[in-house]
Amino acid sequence: MRYPRDLTKGGTIGFLAPSFGCNMEPYRSAFNHALDRWQRMGYKTLTGPNCYAGQGVGISNTPEKCGAEVMDMFCGQEADVLISCGGGELMCEILEHVDFARLAQAEPKWFMGYSDNTNLVYPLVTLCDTAAIYGPCASAFGMEPWHASIDDAFKLLTGEKRVMENYPLWEKESLKNEENPLEPYHVTEPLALKVYTEGQLVEDPGEAGTELGVTGRLLGGCMDCLVNLLGTRYDGTAAFCEKYGKDGILWMLEACDLNVMAIRRAMWQMEQAGWFRHVKGFLFGRALNGQPMMDLDAYQAVLAVADKYHVPVLMDLDIGHLSPMMPLVVGSMATVTLQGNHVKVEMEYR
Repeated sequence: MRYPRDLTKGGTIGFLAPSFGCNMEPYRSAFNHALDRWQRMGYKTLTGPNCYAGQGVGISNTPEKCGAEVMDMFCGQEADVLISCGGGELMCEILEHVDFARLAQAEPKWFMGYSDNTNLVYPLVTLCDTAAIYGPCASAFGMEPWHASIDDAFKLLTGEKRVMENYPLWEKESLKNEENPLEPYHVTEPLALKVYTEGQLVEDPGEAGTELGVTGRLLGGCMDCLVNLLGTRYDGTAAFCEKYGKDGILWMLEACDLNVMAIRRAMWQMEQAGWFRHVKGFLFGRALNGQPMMDLDAYQAVLAVADKYHVPVLMDLDIGHLSPMMPLVVGSMATVTLQGNHVKVEMEYR
């Protein structure tokens, strides 16, 4: 696994828009404020040609122009690390215009983004053997003040932090809008982790012993995107899991548009494709559209498959669309420990 160099003081942060750009409010003002803040902190910034674009369908520009921006930013010498401007809908369409063989040979750079950016994070790891960060997009850094998770994401880029822990509260309803583009996370809901072993809910994880400590190589992202990649030429999962099978895989998964039925179908599809062959544990973020349907809730939607592997299943973690999110290095070796309502993820770069 290749790990990029950390961002050093005075280095250059590059921004690209392989999914949506920051062409509308509140994202434009938040992004501009983030740029100002980074510059005041002593860093240089470099914006790609699509950062403020809005000519594409579900992405910032045409797939050809978005793919060209990816190649230029990754292979150019100006930017030291890269952050995506935002999520979106159709980033998958740019992939045929990205030369992953060339990216695998280029000097690695940290790339950070989530949601639709799974379409780049995941192939970077599985096709290019290059670690990438599943974490906040650029405009989130424009909030005032920074939430602890945003500070954690920046410290991950600079190498100051490789251990992430959950946050006490999460945001059920955002207050960020066109009139308040710099609004911080509106955290009101207490974290309530759920842990399952052998299909049974662990009522007091703090008393459950060492079975709730698990180590493996982090892999995953947004399930909406992953099942779309499955079976295509951008699906390097089987070879990756065989290469790192001795490490075991910690599947880190969350869903955006998928409802509970679609999540269950996605779990079935990934299982049938052999993705879970070397699984050591499952880490699930809060599902954005996880309301129960026909007696199926978000927990049974995944446990129907996950139970078969007799590994720990942690749910409602700070991963994904219901902020805040722990920034995690996909491809890293991670040790996840849980005691009570507290989870810690220690990442090693090996």
